[in-house]
Amino acid sequence: MFNPDARIQALPLAPDLTVWVVDNALRDPEALRERAIAERQSFVAAPFNAYPGLEWRMGEDIDGPLSEFFALQVRARLGARRTRQMYSRLSLATLQPVQLRPLQRLCHRDRMGAGDDECVAACTLYLFDDPALGGTSFFAPRRPLPEVEARIRRWHTMDSAAFTAEIGSPPGNPPGYLTAGNDWFELLGVVPAAFNRAVFYDGSRFHSSHITAPEKLSDDPAKGRLTLNGFFVCRRAAA
Repeated sequence: MFNPDARIQALPLAPDLTVWVVDNALRDPEALRERAIAERQSFVAAPFNAYPGLEWRMGEDIDGPLSEFFALQVRARLGARRTRQMYSRLSLATLQPVQLRPLQRLCHRDRMGAGDDECVAACTLYLFDDPALGGTSFFAPRRPLPEVEARIRRWHTMDSAAFTAEIGSPPGNPPGYLTAGNDWFELLGVVPAAFNRAVFYDGSRFHSSHITAPEKLSDDPAKGRLTLNGFFVCRRAAA
């Protein structure tokens, strides 16, 4: 399923942050997209997490090859060792800016209950043709992490109006997806989307879908922002 000859490149975004970009990741990306189109009824809303759209949890036929590719090609590059658990999902970002909850208007981290000796890796594989649907952006907190985490817990309890009043929005722009820095987060860089490109990264770093044209979002897998997302809890490599 995954291409053993895929092109893997390091993309440094900060002195302590490198993401890994894999082009031509799948041998037959159209097959996975066609499966999503044929079984679009399997996508369901994801109210239990920050994802702004629909999800379809994958099974061993996808998890197995993805886990193997990660272990052979990427895991050591991210400072990880044995994979202890993982899962994957097909995802469709669908929400318009006015529909976003406060935390969906921010970047986020993937935690997955990892212990002190563990780390979390993640990947996003783009399965759409139009790069204007958006890649993935990475951020660094502008304030100490404990202060940022305390404020995130506070924002989680707010409605949209109260959140906007506290955090503000870019001048002249209505509230929406986070695509630039603000008082709390610095934008480090963006990995542009390209069909059959995957980006692997440290899930504990703040990141977000880089959606600058939300009017293009759709719940149709044939034309929407269809991605395969993977999450891996691994043993942390020795320093």
